Amino acid sequence: MRHLMRVIGRAASAVLMVAVVSLVSTAPAQAGDCSVPFNGTYTAFSDGQWAKTNDSYHDEVSVTTTWTVTTSCASYIDCTGQVISDAGWTASAKCNSGVWIVSRDVPNWEPCADGTAATGAQKFNFNSTGPNEFSGWDKTVGPSGACGINRWLTVVMVFTLTKRE
Repeated sequence: MRHLMRVIGRAASAVLMVAVVSLVSTAPAQAGDCSVPFNGTYTAFSDGQWAKTNDSYHDEVSVTTTWTVTTSCASYIDCTGQVISDAGWTASAKCNSGVWIVSRDVPNWEPCADGTAATGAQKFNFNSTGPNEFSGWDKTVGPSGACGINRWLTVVMVFTLTKRE
């Protein structure tokens, strides 16, 4: 009986410890700060070595481009701007809760067996990781039903943005 009481006591202590750790680690989130605009020339890198295609790791081609960024902030929660890539596209930028979002369409992104191709919706999500450095995700999604397949083709790559000197 004494052994059973020790086991129950230890189990109760373990459950209590897990509950306390869970409460402490789930403190309320605070909204991120968008008050610092970032402007200038940056190296944008999407790392294909760590890409996920439809939630499975699958190598993709890594992409390095140069971005020219112009942003401004009306308040700490209202920042917008524009990105011009040396890859030949321009897109708007918006900051939401400390995360910058750059969205654009990628023509002919998903090639089909019949020779056609579907447009992909590319979204870069990133936040500041240090002075003049950002990291996040480059996610491109093809439309469901493209190429006769009833699901979205999704490719996600680790993304970094580093200011050039």
